[in-house]
Amino acid sequence: MKKVILHRLPLIIGLTLVICSGSWLWGQRRNLSVTSPDNRVEVRVELRGQITYSVYYDSKQVISPSPISMTINDNVILGRNPVLENATKTSNEEKINPPVKEKRAVVIDKYNQLNLKFRGNFGVIFRVYDDGVAYRFYTGYRVPIKVRSEQATFLFPDNYSVYFPFIKNLHTSFESNYTYLPLKEIGIERFGFAPVVVEMSDGFKVAITDVAVDDYPGMFLTGSNQDQPGLVGKFAAFPLEEKLRDKSDRELEVVKEADYIAETKGGRQYPWRLIVLAEKDADLINTDIVYRLSPPLELKNTSWIKPGRVAWDWWNANNIYGVDFKAGINTETYKYYIDFASKYGIEYVILDEGWSDPSDLFKVNPEIDLEELVRYGQQKKVGLILWCVWLTLDKQMDRALDYFQKLGIKGIKVDFMNRDDQKMVKFYRRTAAAAARRNLLVDFHGAHKPVGLRRAFPNILTKEGVLGLEHSKWSNLVTPEHDLLLPFLRMLVGPMDFTPGAMRNAQEKQFRPVYDLPMSQGTRCHQLAMYVVYESPLQMLCDSPSAYLREPEIMEFLAKVPTVWDETVVPKAKMGDYLVVARKNGESWYLGAMTDWTPREIELELNFLESGTLWVAEVWQDGVNAARYASDFSRKTFRVASGDLLKLNLAPGGGAAIIFTPAQ
Repeated sequence: MKKVILHRLPLIIGLTLVICSGSWLWGQRRNLSVTSPDNRVEVRVELRGQITYSVYYDSKQVISPSPISMTINDNVILGRNPVLENATKTSNEEKINPPVKEKRAVVIDKYNQLNLKFRGNFGVIFRVYDDGVAYRFYTGYRVPIKVRSEQATFLFPDNYSVYFPFIKNLHTSFESNYTYLPLKEIGIERFGFAPVVVEMSDGFKVAITDVAVDDYPGMFLTGSNQDQPGLVGKFAAFPLEEKLRDKSDRELEVVKEADYIAETKGGRQYPWRLIVLAEKDADLINTDIVYRLSPPLELKNTSWIKPGRVAWDWWNANNIYGVDFKAGINTETYKYYIDFASKYGIEYVILDEGWSDPSDLFKVNPEIDLEELVRYGQQKKVGLILWCVWLTLDKQMDRALDYFQKLGIKGIKVDFMNRDDQKMVKFYRRTAAAAARRNLLVDFHGAHKPVGLRRAFPNILTKEGVLGLEHSKWSNLVTPEHDLLLPFLRMLVGPMDFTPGAMRNAQEKQFRPVYDLPMSQGTRCHQLAMYVVYESPLQMLCDSPSAYLREPEIMEFLAKVPTVWDETVVPKAKMGDYLVVARKNGESWYLGAMTDWTPREIELELNFLESGTLWVAEVWQDGVNAARYASDFSRKTFRVASGDLLKLNLAPGGGAAIIFTPAQ
């Protein structure tokens, strides 16, 4: 229940503050503030010629005074010389039960909020949590408006270092490594995509991103053009004309831009600009603040949405072997995938590129009997998910999705959007809604990072927008260090389709990209740990079923590991170096541990296990020779109790995966 909290003045003055004229407020209320429920976070707002905000944690300045504004229509600047008409503080505390669990089954949404209404029919909301701060503009016009630009700044007290993913232009797949550099070295010419993480001198972390992006472009970030170090929002212009990119049959690039970033209804709220605060690195893993800020559920029925694991064909190039038919994109091969999935209770199989003409979803590959595969999958209790190019889907959406629903297809994997201007953001919503009407799951590839739509449409089970394992087919970019940055950066904003599960594993000197027979950097157990550490309600098994079938001990883990969680605990975390995550599903706990190229001995106190019972620990960890042969692993089973000390020896690029179940 929301409760209005009046200012701490006599009652009559508090009431007057809400209703009296803007001129009085302008004269008397140039400085306002709101604090978090635990009183450790404070936002201070100043109204002196412009709207500026600053953020404090335990009275220490984290964000320096930073100006914000929006420019609309004929260059009217909302935020310049602001005249305050109304200031209202509210508090909120409620429980959210996500229909698709993520970090935990119950999300607690508790915050304090300051709503500032200004003359000119606009306002700004500041929302303060114990783990972060967010602000958003809103307007109350009755007619549509054009947003020319938005000033979103995040200035810092010192030239701290930042983990930043540089890109060359706004037509991007949102797949980059992260560069660690001082804020001032970014400059105003270079830019990257959110989220980014700033590390202060004492190790305190500040993450910047955007949430609830709807009918509006996503936010990129560039360096500050002021003397003070910081980050500044950058937004794609509205696309007026598009054409196919050179040598592409599937990507539209913008060739003519408008002089505005959005044309939208005049009465609305705009995306949140979010600042996540992390006293410890583990806080970046534990937080679910993005989900809390996301728009509420829009579907009436979600019972049909089933998370699960997926046998995936594209990464392993359909390389199955030990069979009496020719492997490839054909019915026999996909029946083999379905048989493998059925054997281990894997819920889905994806038919990636090649099952149809990329430009026509009704031109099915003549080597594939799609109706027979659906029937065969239903018989084996395995659902099928179909890949498609976004441009083709956009042209054929209603007819194609009706066709998929009639066939019994369970979901779609939509690829190659590679933009997040306003027009493309509207495509994401339109696709999610159209799929939901037909009980179809969605996996967005070639997509921007999650920005909140998945709470409104939980049939969006996962998104790419990450430099994932597929890059190992053609590059050496996916290193164990990169693997240990992603949970603190990209995963902060939502599930990521990294596609783990490589069965060919290599130490640093042994690795080489091989497109049709790819391998991963790091150990076999480094890959297994990802199934616990990396969040994705639709989690891929990227390698060949033939490889998995020859690894029965590995499949004992992959057949059991779930994709959604009741609770999450982070016993140890150092960004880019190592990470241990424990997650609960039902009565069992699952643990994943990962390290970079530095071998480590990790000691864990098993305090997350419930006391009063014995637990059976099934442990998959690096073998004694994993530093030489990365696929070497050992599997052990023993009993433990809450509070016991467990030692894990991780090889270079190593890992461990553990299942804890109550002893019978």
